[in-house]
Amino acid sequence: MNITANQAEKVVEAAKAKATAIGVAMNIAIVDEGTNLKSFCRMDEALLGSGDLAIRKAKTSRLFNRNSEEIGKLSLPGGPLYHIESSNGGLVSFAGGVVLKNNAHQIIGAIGVSGGSVEQDHDVAIAGASVLLFNEDEHN
Repeated sequence: MNITANQAEKVVEAAKAKATAIGVAMNIAIVDEGTNLKSFCRMDEALLGSGDLAIRKAKTSRLFNRNSEEIGKLSLPGGPLYHIESSNGGLVSFAGGVVLKNNAHQIIGAIGVSGGSVEQDHDVAIAGASVLLFNEDEHN
């Protein structure tokens, strides 16, 4: 199962709405099941360097089927995944990457958000991801 273009746009719109509500310009990336970039939005005035971070957060989440901050906890010195962030072309191991699931709870992609504080990035990613779980018609 893969995220559709329409679903990806709904996720981006929900994330943009949350970012606007908190007053922070964000970079928002959606990747599909295979970590291919499906949709990307750089809001006006979003930090340039955060675009790459958003994409890497989304890829990190999808590659390991968990939120990016969970990888961070496991990659601390002495942890079982210490130095994992240097694998797979570079991972991001702090909050802002969230797996995307359909109503059947199948992973269909991931969202990565960057541009605010770690907590803001996480909140915006969750807002984007949540739209899929409440969407009755997943294919529209």
